[in-house]
Amino acid sequence: MARVEIYTKFMCPYCARAKQLLQSKGIDYEETEISMDRDKREEMIQRANGRTTVPQIFIDGRHVGGSDDLAELERNGQLDPMLKPSLGAG
Repeated sequence: MARVEIYTKFMCPYCARAKQLLQSKGIDYEETEISMDRDKREEMIQRANGRTTVPQIFIDGRHVGGSDDLAELERNGQLDPMLKPSLGAG
């Protein structure tokens, strides 16, 4: 399965929505809560090409954007292929 990382903040409804979508698909993810961690927030901004909003989501190290971007990938049928393991890996 792909490695999914999500940067979040406490009580963020968009973060909750993105996590719910991932959970509904049975996807495990690594959550980094940045509310009180300036270093992790700066890391997120750098990795997300300057985007400062949460959530910021990465699949196998590739930045896919925020909650709306994740939902759009799902609507377009592009999310499932991104979440599957690469063929020939290992």
